[in-house]
Amino acid sequence: MSTTTDLSELALTAAHDLEDASAEEILTWAHDEFGSRLVLTSSMTDTVLIDLAAKVAPGIDVVFLDTGYHFVETIGTRDAVQSVYDVNVINVTPELTVAEQDAQYGEDLFARDPDRCCGMRKVAPLGRALEPYAAWASGLRRADGPTRAGTPVVSWDARRRLVRVAPLARWSDEQVADYIETNALMVNPLLDDGYTSIGCAPCTLPATSDDPRSGRWAGLAKTECGILQ
Repeated sequence: MSTTTDLSELALTAAHDLEDASAEEILTWAHDEFGSRLVLTSSMTDTVLIDLAAKVAPGIDVVFLDTGYHFVETIGTRDAVQSVYDVNVINVTPELTVAEQDAQYGEDLFARDPDRCCGMRKVAPLGRALEPYAAWASGLRRADGPTRAGTPVVSWDARRRLVRVAPLARWSDEQVADYIETNALMVNPLLDDGYTSIGCAPCTLPATSDDPRSGRWAGLAKTECGILQ
C-alpha cells in the first residue's frame, strides 16, 4: 500500500508528465495505477467522461451525489447511464433527508445558508463515499470558469488524502460538443434549455452570462459547492 507521501509525489510527477496527454491516456494511466481503487464522480450533466471511462475501465464505479434537490432530468440521466453504460453507478445520499433537514434546520436552508446546505448534502457525503478509494476522476475543465482555470490534469487532494484526476481539464467547450456529437452521447436535457452548469434545482438557473457557472447560486457571491476546497 502506497503511503500518503508516495501518492502525493506520484500526483506531482503525473501532473507534469501527463499535461499534454489525451483524456484516454490520462484515464488509462489512472486505471493502470489504481485499478479498482479508482472512482469516477459525475453530476450527470453530460456523459463524456463516463463514455471514455467505460471504454478504458469497464465496470468502473461512478459516484453520483443524490442531494434530494436534483432536477428530474438529472435523475433521469443518472438512471439512463446505469442502463446504457458498463459502469457501476453508486447513488450517494446525505445523512439527513430533505424533510429531516427542514425539521432540524428550518425549511429552505439552501436559501439562507447555502454553504451549510452544500456541506451537508454534497461535501460530507462525497468525503464518506471516497474513503475506500485511492484516486478519483471528475469532469472538471479549465474552461468551466475562473475558479477552475488552473485545474491540473492530476493533483493531490490533501484534504481527502487521495489523487485527483481531471482527464478533461484541457478540453474546450467545442471539444466537448464535438465528442458528444461524434459519439451520439446522451446529455442532460436541461443543456438544451440554457443550463450550462447543472446542480440542485433550487440553486440553478440557465446561464446569465458567458461564464458557464453564472446560473449557479445566481445573485450570491457563492460559485462553488465546496467539493473542490
